[in-house]
Amino acid sequence: MKLKLSQFNFKLPEELLATDPLINRDEARMMVVHKNTGKIEHKVFKDILEYFQEDDVMILNDTKVIPARLYGNKEKTGAKIEVFLMRELNKESRLWDVLVDPARKIRIGNKLYFGDNDDEELVAEVIDNTTSRGRTLRFLHDESYEEFKSKIELLGQTPLPKYINREPTEEDDKKYQTVYAKHKGAVAAPSAGLHFSKIMLKKLEIIGVHLPAITLHIGLGTFRPVEVEDLSKHKMDSEQFFISDTVTKTINKAIDTKKRVCAIGTTAIRAIETPVSSYGTLKPYQGWTNKFIFPPYKFQIANSLLTNFHNPKSTVLMAVCAFGGHETIMNAYKEAIKEKYRFMTYGDCMLII
Repeated sequence: MKLKLSQFNFKLPEELLATDPLINRDEARMMVVHKNTGKIEHKVFKDILEYFQEDDVMILNDTKVIPARLYGNKEKTGAKIEVFLMRELNKESRLWDVLVDPARKIRIGNKLYFGDNDDEELVAEVIDNTTSRGRTLRFLHDESYEEFKSKIELLGQTPLPKYINREPTEEDDKKYQTVYAKHKGAVAAPSAGLHFSKIMLKKLEIIGVHLPAITLHIGLGTFRPVEVEDLSKHKMDSEQFFISDTVTKTINKAIDTKKRVCAIGTTAIRAIETPVSSYGTLKPYQGWTNKFIFPPYKFQIANSLLTNFHNPKSTVLMAVCAFGGHETIMNAYKEAIKEKYRFMTYGDCMLII
């Protein structure tokens, strides 16, 4: 049955939005949903060990969040401008796709200044309008690429989601990264992976669970509101991802031997569902995906999924409903609200098996 946008709506109490990380990241609550029966169990994340055994696979997304939010001033007027780095377009030319706020003040040819002194300063010129808030910036920086990125690291802030309406802290700088984050490029964290501690990863390895990592650099397109009732008309922004030959061999062996293959987050599942062979196996890949997963959808690679609780009418909720079944997942969300599970980035999680 073809589902519409309105079928993914529900009332989410504001007090259930998780605005702060837990002291211990692996102590979140975990709802376990059995997709074939609809059975629900209430657990904590540490209990995930009970559901996996030797040679099962958990597919991690090892992207690393960059400090994507910059605050600068417009030339001449000195007006304060927020710049959100979206995507690096050209390494040599220092070209970036960005969002600006307030956008009405930013026109082609304007220069923006970041930093309070000459040693830290960055200057960028607006060279194109891409959307109502989107711009292309060229950073006017003649030093090495490493020095340029160091200045971005110095001047940028951790890009907490807008619903977390506060300044990021040093704790956020650490907690808004997975413990296995490796390759810089995301502007949002793969939230399902935030629950793993180094101790938990070690316990999984001791059991014999394989932990292959793909890389998908999450953009803001994942969180862009769906504005059409007919979901087939919604277009996702492209995101860059990488899957190595070694990783595909590990995952395909688990598929062949009927082991549990768990995608850690909807970002991982979007990546592994893109380069699938005609035999239903995973292929190595380097490139981009704008895959939009919504019901009905036949999954080829993963047979279980770990995910957080998402906001109404979001593309990530639609992907979860495609995996677990629309009725099953929406019933689980009613249960989550009733039981006061914490939602969104710093919230609790759901394991669908």
